[in-house]
Amino acid sequence: MAHRQRSAESAAPVEKLCASCGRRIEWRAKWARDWESVRYCSDACRRRGVTEEDRMLEAAILALLAARPAGATIVDSDAAKAVGEANWAELAEPARRAARRLFAAGEIDILQSGTAVDASTAKGPLHLRRRRQ
Repeated sequence: MAHRQRSAESAAPVEKLCASCGRRIEWRAKWARDWESVRYCSDACRRRGVTEEDRMLEAAILALLAARPAGATIVDSDAAKAVGEANWAELAEPARRAARRLFAAGEIDILQSGTAVDASTAKGPLHLRRRRQ
């Protein structure tokens, strides 16, 4: 049986990042016709969206980094502690989402063990640094 080649229409298009969590959206053939309108990687991200709390976490990350010397890093949980204080543990994952959105916007770098990592697949504590100009 001869192998069929993928048509240009079904080939994976340009990479996109989720508007809610900042992770890479995995292309699906069922989205071929309306790929331009896809903004979220899942139904959960579509329901969650980007809240005021998420914007506060982004602002906290940028403020913490601005208060540090160039090249210095913070940990993602620092932003959760700045916004949530007593219940900061509940904000740990939202702080990671905020960091991934800032990474996608080109404002920060995400590091682990001093090395830049893929924001979509990084696990464990994230070290955040202002992007070098």
